[in-house]
Amino acid sequence: MLSNELNERLTQVGPGTPMGALLRRYWFPIARTPELDAEPVLAITLLGENLALFRSESGALGLVAQRCPHRGASLAYGIPEDDGLRCPYHGWKFGRGGQCLEQPAEPADSSFKDRIKVPAYPVQELGGLIWAYLGPEPVPLLPRWDILVRDELDRSIGVTHLPCNWLQIMENSMDPIHFEWLHAVYGNYVNKRQGKPAAMTPRKHEEIAFDVFEYGIYKRRLLEGEDPATSEDWLTGHPVIFPYILAVGDHTRPTLQIRVPMDDTHTLHYWYRADLRAPGAPRQTSIPIPEVPYVHRNGRLVVETINGQDMMAWVTQGAVSDRTTERLGTSDKGVILYRNLLLEQMAKVERGEDPMG
Repeated sequence: MLSNELNERLTQVGPGTPMGALLRRYWFPIARTPELDAEPVLAITLLGENLALFRSESGALGLVAQRCPHRGASLAYGIPEDDGLRCPYHGWKFGRGGQCLEQPAEPADSSFKDRIKVPAYPVQELGGLIWAYLGPEPVPLLPRWDILVRDELDRSIGVTHLPCNWLQIMENSMDPIHFEWLHAVYGNYVNKRQGKPAAMTPRKHEEIAFDVFEYGIYKRRLLEGEDPATSEDWLTGHPVIFPYILAVGDHTRPTLQIRVPMDDTHTLHYWYRADLRAPGAPRQTSIPIPEVPYVHRNGRLVVETINGQDMMAWVTQGAVSDRTTERLGTSDKGVILYRNLLLEQMAKVERGEDPMG
């Protein structure tokens, strides 16, 4: 179990927190391109900050603080123009860098606007996603992971808004054993209750292993009946891209599970899927952006799918899992490794060093 202080150090992501300082060194996806095509200004919450994402009439992207410094109205309902975003309340206009450009009701010779600036952050578009960086300069390169840039892939980007802290979602990715029980044993139980045949044959994990590499951690599993000399799950495994992405699938069907901490108790979860396009098939002209529910209309959590089973396990831990009461065992060595890696990288940032990746 952890102390309350250590649990807070690992889970609090807002400005001024150690974890918030670490996470601000990385780019995060904050919206899907089709969303911004449909609505040119969007309300965004990332790492405890309320922001307004917009595409100007010239096509340029901008990301500024949501609250207008004049009277507090939301710039998420602003008017995008060629050179910035105009507040809907009194017409103050802000450039992509956050500088106030116009104050229509002030005297023409007033320099008041020159003294007004809102926080603004770099934003880029890649792979059907809009990415933001909230950290210090110099701004790192936006990583061009293969699934984001390969021309021969068709993509789908699902999303779920989850009412829980990002860490308990990521810890699930460092816990191979849950597949044997949550998805096989429990999944078969759910099917049986619904009069359906078993979907999986439960197999014991003979061995699990974790390897830290330049960009994160490889998690590996060997199930009973598998040959360690040929099992891809053992030889290669699944990379967890530090600090917030799980990569699964293979070259023909790569998938990312992207966990974006909105604040301490809410996570934006992207289900980024890609399929190898058939030879000669036309290129994808639009990216589907489905909503992936974690709860049924009757209030019961979704447990009929693998993704739903995962989300049930994450959400039922509470808004922030109380790690002061947990009891970790031998099979939790991946969770322990990941927490220690987070603490190590937070300490590097506190010393003024760059974290991994």
